[in-house]
Amino acid sequence: MSELDRILATELEAWKASDLTRTLHAVDPVGSRHLGYAGGTWLNFASNDYLGLTRHPGVCEAASRAARDLGSGSGASRLVSGSLAIHHRLEEGLAHWMGTDKSLAFGSGYAAALGVIPAVVGPKDLVLLDKSVHASCVDGTRLSGATVRVFRHNDLDQLERHLEWARRHVSSRGDGHILIVTESVFSMGGDLSPLEAVVELKDRHGAWLLVDEAHALGLFGHAGAGRIRQLGLERRVEIQMGTLGKSLASGGGFVAGSGTLIEYLIHRARSFMFSTAPTPASSAAALEALQVVRSDEGAALRQKVWNHARRVSTALNANMDPGSPILPVILGAAAQAIAAARALRDRGLWVPAIRYPTVPRDQARLRITVTAGHTDEDIDRLLEGVSSLVDPNRGGHSPASKH
Repeated sequence: MSELDRILATELEAWKASDLTRTLHAVDPVGSRHLGYAGGTWLNFASNDYLGLTRHPGVCEAASRAARDLGSGSGASRLVSGSLAIHHRLEEGLAHWMGTDKSLAFGSGYAAALGVIPAVVGPKDLVLLDKSVHASCVDGTRLSGATVRVFRHNDLDQLERHLEWARRHVSSRGDGHILIVTESVFSMGGDLSPLEAVVELKDRHGAWLLVDEAHALGLFGHAGAGRIRQLGLERRVEIQMGTLGKSLASGGGFVAGSGTLIEYLIHRARSFMFSTAPTPASSAAALEALQVVRSDEGAALRQKVWNHARRVSTALNANMDPGSPILPVILGAAAQAIAAARALRDRGLWVPAIRYPTVPRDQARLRITVTAGHTDEDIDRLLEGVSSLVDPNRGGHSPASKH
């Protein structure tokens, strides 16, 4: 064993001792609701395919047709030879949906964050991060070299204090900008950012705002266009970010905003400039999914998701209205979450145990997600299984605004 392997093995043992070991499970999707694993079949309550469109006939046919007609890959970075018409059509559709001038597609949501943040801020600037933002936003901020301040999750008072400090810092230096980074729906808690108040604060203090809509798109507002558009804030949020891998049933990410912002990112976002373009199949699937999301069919699927979410939230949180289809049951210690997930798996339910570093060490949880693919009988089975394991008053998510 090499010295490197010995060091890494020691680190892995430490993770194992803390109940933080991860395992890659080789699973096979079985329809829109089940996973096949180790010879068995489980009801899947772990997916972010909220509208169930990864199995939609039109979406699958669009992907198949694009692969057949355009090939399996894009061949190169779009600035070299890979900017296919399907990429442009997708970006035009996304921008129209989000209420912005333009959008730009990336290979993943992670790549979008790693591209846009270091492109718009640098060492002379300041970034204020909500403590619960996705790891991609944290890593993008680190890459930027900007000075970072983290504010407590959804704590507007602390955010304002950070903004006052940042404004003084910028004024004393005579240059630099301030960027706030948050999510509209938080991925591990399912709770909502107070976006209207955050926008008021950033305007008052002359800051910019980046909002990740990954878990809101497809679910909130007219045509599922997300919380920013639902609240009429599309012209007051400088940078909107989203994913194609959740409600849009594909893979990739994007940034939406002004034409100037997108033109700038084409020149400065390194994860765009130096990456092979998304595959034709993934872009075609996302574009077709977008059409479904915006249709009457999409509205019916959204309603089904919210009906399921309301049932689970009511059972777990004493009649609390759900903030989103992400419904966590916070248990505390990692070992408790692992044991609970195992017990649910024994009952044929696939519900993930979420542990540090995804969430704080003392907030390990079951993360339940419901989708339009689930049936009422599936929800019955879920509630029976979860209620047998936990106190129903220990779930943890925030009430919703109108969805």
